[in-house]
Amino acid sequence: MKILLAGATGAIGRLLLPLLIEAGHEVVGSTRSADKFEQITALGGRPVLMNALDRDSVFAAMQQAQPDVVIHQLTDLSSRDFAGNAHLRVVGTRHLVDAALAVGAQRMISQSLSWTYVAGDSPAHEDEPLDLDAPEPRRGTVAACVSLEQATAEMPVGVVLRYGMFYGPGTWFTRDGLTTDQIWQGEIVASDAVTSFLHVADAAHAAVAALAWPAGAVNIVDDTPAVGKDWVPFYAQQVDAPPPPVQDGRQGWERGQSNAKARALGWTPQYPSWCDGFEQVLR
Repeated sequence: MKILLAGATGAIGRLLLPLLIEAGHEVVGSTRSADKFEQITALGGRPVLMNALDRDSVFAAMQQAQPDVVIHQLTDLSSRDFAGNAHLRVVGTRHLVDAALAVGAQRMISQSLSWTYVAGDSPAHEDEPLDLDAPEPRRGTVAACVSLEQATAEMPVGVVLRYGMFYGPGTWFTRDGLTTDQIWQGEIVASDAVTSFLHVADAAHAAVAALAWPAGAVNIVDDTPAVGKDWVPFYAQQVDAPPPPVQDGRQGWERGQSNAKARALGWTPQYPSWCDGFEQVLR
């Protein structure tokens, strides 16, 4: 297939692009900077300039690529500008969908988040509602994901990957990353909150698998939802940091998510447990 990979040089995109080439697809990779053209070419793709917030830029890139499939892996989290990232999810996705429909693309695979469900006492499944009544700033994040997912559903086939908390190369969860700094400063509390993690390599493989999946949302998380009182001290130990502060309780939405649907579709994480994954990433 001819694929436009939006966000080809991000933490997921740079792992995903060579997987798509290996599978025999023709890939046009987008970037906001011509300085990254060489990186895309080295990974096997054909680069195109595209600013997702500029409607004309998106339409021009889509006209150039003429894709059968659009894979939306756009984020903007390097500066922890969560409001800006939410804006990108809303406006950028709208532009991508409109441009994809204009050139007759048949499928879109979009990156969303798995921790957007309403409160509960067990890992969330895809048939549960999203937490639109959450207080700010969480409400803004959830609303942006809902906007992204609704826009994606306008495609002939729209698949939404609700990714867990990323760790691995290019993320905050590395030995020299932001999370390690926060652990060392005692800024992350070991509580009863439950997080579903996901290695970036597993995120990339899921996007390849989704080329054959039916429309709808799928949780892409590992097999082992992690309680903060387990993963935070473990992380601290891996990076030789002091023991973290401990606190009882959690927010109702901090419940983790189930990957049963993804597994039923044939996806199997290479890193089924955050524990083993952290050991590898943080060594």
